[in-house]
Amino acid sequence: MSTEASPRASRVAELIAEMTLEEKLAQLVALWEGRGGSGDGGDVAPMQDAMQTDEVGLEAFAAHGLGQLTRPFGTAPVDPVDGARALAAKQRWLVEHTRLGIPALVHEECLTGLAAWKATTFPAPLSWGAAFDPALVEQMGAAIGASMRSLGVHQGLAPVLDVVRDARWGRVEECISEDPYVVGTIGTAYVRGLQSTGIVATLKHFVGYSASRAGRNLAPVHAGPREVADVLLPPFEMAVLDGGVGSVMNSYAEIDGLPVAADANLLTGVLRDRWGFTGTVVADYFSVAFLHTLHEVAADLGDAAAQALAAGIDVELPTGNAFLEPLAERVRSGALPESLVDRALERVLRQKALLGLLDRRPEDYAEVGAIDLDPPEHRALAARLAEESVVLLSNDGTLPLAAPAWVAVVGPNAHDTAALFGCYSFLNHVLSLHEGVEPGLEIASVLDALRAELPAAAIMHARGADVDTADTSGFAEAVAAARDAELCVAVVGDRAGLFGRGTSGEGCDADSLDLSGVQRGLVEALLETGTPVVLVLLTGRPYAVDWALERCAAVVQAFFPGQEGAAAVAGVLSGRINPSGRLPVSMPRSVGAQPYSYLHPPLGGASSVSNLATAPVRPFGHGLSYTTFTHTDLRVAASQVPTDGAIVASCRVTNTGDRAGADVVQLYATDVVASVTRPVAQLLGYARVHLEPGQSADVELDVPTQRLAFTDRSMVRVVEPGTVRLFVGRSCADPVLTGEVELTGPVHEVSPADRRVVGVRVTPV
Repeated sequence: MSTEASPRASRVAELIAEMTLEEKLAQLVALWEGRGGSGDGGDVAPMQDAMQTDEVGLEAFAAHGLGQLTRPFGTAPVDPVDGARALAAKQRWLVEHTRLGIPALVHEECLTGLAAWKATTFPAPLSWGAAFDPALVEQMGAAIGASMRSLGVHQGLAPVLDVVRDARWGRVEECISEDPYVVGTIGTAYVRGLQSTGIVATLKHFVGYSASRAGRNLAPVHAGPREVADVLLPPFEMAVLDGGVGSVMNSYAEIDGLPVAADANLLTGVLRDRWGFTGTVVADYFSVAFLHTLHEVAADLGDAAAQALAAGIDVELPTGNAFLEPLAERVRSGALPESLVDRALERVLRQKALLGLLDRRPEDYAEVGAIDLDPPEHRALAARLAEESVVLLSNDGTLPLAAPAWVAVVGPNAHDTAALFGCYSFLNHVLSLHEGVEPGLEIASVLDALRAELPAAAIMHARGADVDTADTSGFAEAVAAARDAELCVAVVGDRAGLFGRGTSGEGCDADSLDLSGVQRGLVEALLETGTPVVLVLLTGRPYAVDWALERCAAVVQAFFPGQEGAAAVAGVLSGRINPSGRLPVSMPRSVGAQPYSYLHPPLGGASSVSNLATAPVRPFGHGLSYTTFTHTDLRVAASQVPTDGAIVASCRVTNTGDRAGADVVQLYATDVVASVTRPVAQLLGYARVHLEPGQSADVELDVPTQRLAFTDRSMVRVVEPGTVRLFVGRSCADPVLTGEVELTGPVHEVSPADRRVVGVRVTPV
């Protein structure tokens, strides 16, 4: 232990020794004032109205102290300065009026930016994945952390490291990719950025949540231990070991019948014993109580609390349903050793010590100055990430637009700013429940942005249809506008919401991957006019749009690109921005092909013994550009590499077109023969490379062999000797350069000491 840590450890030990049981438990729970939601289906957490106890004020609830304050800025519209002053007053009260004088740790949601009124809203995580730019995501994380810190917030409930397994799941929009390495590298970058500002990042949802049956939210998970180890756990391992994350949130899932909230093998065995995690494990909202009320593996709340605490959950969020009196009764009766309470308490107090919360004085909360949660530099970051994330799926040459004189802009999302935001944006998560309150941000719709982008064009607008109703009464106006125009831009897709209040988002799962409502009918009616139709998809998941890819002049995909997203989409259409996004998820052929991942073994592909096609209509990694890139000269540094070594591969990429652009170099591998079935293709590493016209660069990827690790027949993660085929591809299904390497030596058992991250070096030539 370092000399710096020793005084903190001593201070924590002294506190624990003098605390009563009530004071200890008070540090393991949170208070959620204001509650959020409307009580009649307007909840912002699962079953919130049923689970939340009667509202209790700070002074009554925190008589023995308080561990956390839940979302003081993210529950209702709160002016930033007023909210910061109110929070400071609460902290001052805790310091002055509780026996130990320990302030609360304050947490907020921050997945697409701080979920607070008037805060910059960044693109949703699927857009982070589409950009393939960890460095930019790290900058975004730092910007979000700066906003949180300015308010007095300490912990952010992000990023989501669930690997996409089924496009029907409503929370796909919160995920980064269907590839674990992309999730891990970009999620870890977000962690580094957020924590660089002193904010504690929280990994969600550990583990398995995205693998629910039929893509239903909070449904059982029947993933085998090999899938859990090889697909679902690696992103969390990276964020813990390479990102040094400070907190982890358990998944609501039950995996093969055992709820994660009560699974000591995962919460303690994997997370702490194997990976050495030393931070706090916080419960997803109400998940401790759910052991009793939903999973029915606990007889009552006290039993639920005891199981969760023993498994490794340290803090009950968002309030104290189970960790207060029900848990106290268990301890007093001798049914649960107080040492387990002390174990969680030591972790909580150590984190508070690191945040400087154990020795605060009232005067530390005296002044609150001016606060700007949407400064120009944050908007510029949001714009850049949105621009890098737009994916051009198809194009017959219509794009970029050649100064059209007459454009029809139609569709339910053409002039709806909410369509740019995910369900964990403040606008859709909270503000949608507060009618008449303005967003507090300057937000352009796609229609607004196109009018600014094409000032010489006459632009007509018709909504045409809703996102999710059967009303076709607007078709005629939209068709008339398209018929009279030189070009039609149809903007369709999702509306993010919660628990059935949208077509994408938490609790908004899909039993079809067709566009919701009558949107397909609207687009097909527009196509019948003979006017070229450019389809813009503003969605939170990939949809089955093979019909549109075949018939539309171009199809553009944007995954909830945030408050600057409309300008990014308009810029791609005009050609001001050269599209460089790549699909972080496969574009499905049909709902019947789900669940699907490009990481499938041979039996997951096309088969002569099944009449169903599984191949996606656009593969993982696909994305078009307005320039052309060539990849040449794949070089593998050594033809033989030890199983505990590294594969160093490089190639030259050249911009052979007439405009600047960015390519995403993708290196894939196929394990020719293994002791268990392996994916037909697996992304090893990637590099985003910006090149001017005619410019070339050498791209070197230093790939640790651990990237080829898998769980063998004995359930041990290993790297086996044997032949590995390599290819550089424009996508996982479009190889351009091929090579081969032989892994030699004994089977290597992987450990946390092994390197996980691919080294990337780009050298202009």
